Amino acid sequence: MMKTLLATALVAASLGTVSIPASAAPYGGIRVDVAPPAPREERMPEPRRGYHWVPGYWNWSGHRHTWVAGNWIRERRGYKYAEPKWEQREGKWELQRGRWARGDRDGDGVPNRVDRHPNDPRRQ
Repeated sequence: MMKTLLATALVAASLGTVSIPASAAPYGGIRVDVAPPAPREERMPEPRRGYHWVPGYWNWSGHRHTWVAGNWIRERRGYKYAEPKWEQREGKWELQRGRWARGDRDGDGVPNRVDRHPNDPRRQ
């Protein structure tokens, strides 16, 4: 009986000290306390017709950063690809996943129909 009580108390005490290093960002990405390492040098292969090169990036695997090597993805007519990138916000690091955006003239990942500044020259 005493052992069970002691074990239960230890488990309950440890639950109060567990911290989760990652959480969901408002847009569905990943948000962590740890900055990603510097990007690795990668050599882009020869261009492939009908494909878009996505350079490598650091992903979050649940407890640490892991490198995802660059790769080719099939182009989508009428869409522009926003590459994965890390941004620091409010003391945390957020990973914006790569995605295709339709009608995105300035390349900020926001479709022109809902973008407040669809022709922002800083994004081109």
